[in-house]
Amino acid sequence: MAKYIEKFKLPSIEVEENLVTNRIMQNGGFLDNAYPCNIFTYKFLTEIDFETITILYGGNGSGKSTLLNLIAKKLNLKRISNYNTSELFDDFVDQCKILMAEDEEEYFYKSVPCNSRLIASDDIFDYMISARENNQNILENTELKKDEWNQLRYGQTIFLKGSENYEEFKRQTLTRKKSLTRRKFIFNEIGKEVKLNSNGETAIEFFEKMLEDNCLYCLDEPENSLSPKFQNILVELLKDKAKYFGCQFVIATHSPFVLAIDGAKIYDLDSTPVDIKKWWQLENTKEYFNFFYKHKDLFL
Repeated sequence: MAKYIEKFKLPSIEVEENLVTNRIMQNGGFLDNAYPCNIFTYKFLTEIDFETITILYGGNGSGKSTLLNLIAKKLNLKRISNYNTSELFDDFVDQCKILMAEDEEEYFYKSVPCNSRLIASDDIFDYMISARENNQNILENTELKKDEWNQLRYGQTIFLKGSENYEEFKRQTLTRKKSLTRRKFIFNEIGKEVKLNSNGETAIEFFEKMLEDNCLYCLDEPENSLSPKFQNILVELLKDKAKYFGCQFVIATHSPFVLAIDGAKIYDLDSTPVDIKKWWQLENTKEYFNFFYKHKDLFL
């Protein structure tokens, strides 16, 4: 099982105070937003030690997404979605430290694999929305292109007069070739519809496409938009990628299905100080247990 990063170190409280003080002086006596200072120091979180699968657990506002974004920014990971930032964010990242892991020959990696990336839940929603918009545009343009194909194929012949009508002449010439059917013409003009299934199936297809072998991935609440059934399918995909295909994962989540991945190291950001816990010790999973235990007679 692969590891590309070994440890992530956060700035000390003294360093944070210096960052804030220096920026106030630069701004002439004010600072609108000290984010991400003062989020982790009061929880006594100074560093994260990574396993092949490391999970950052916590409720809304616990800092798990902020921590994931700090790690991704420090590693210059590819990403699609924007993230919360501030005038101190980059300075804060500069004060963070990453310790790389050793490869199979016991040499430290100089960087993470080039296709490593952060994937946020918004990326999946945007993918589904963009695909639906693309399909709608194709549907709306199909009838227009059918009329255009008929006109080019069977309408008045266009004679080449020079550069001013070359493109139009070329399109009609291609259209009148027997090999170019109306279906091919429409596809060449407006593209092909993206096949969309249910939200869960589409999200799983998105992950199957995005998760390449031998890479590091930071996943921010990947369970969003997934039913329990598809969360379990995602879990199996992540486990296979970690065990057989050289991937390392850092995951921000509160899904009990993701939290229960065998061998995952879980940081409980809801506790002060931040502590390493087993998935069944976490408040979120205890709430699920209490709910189903209360109604256990219905399942027996």
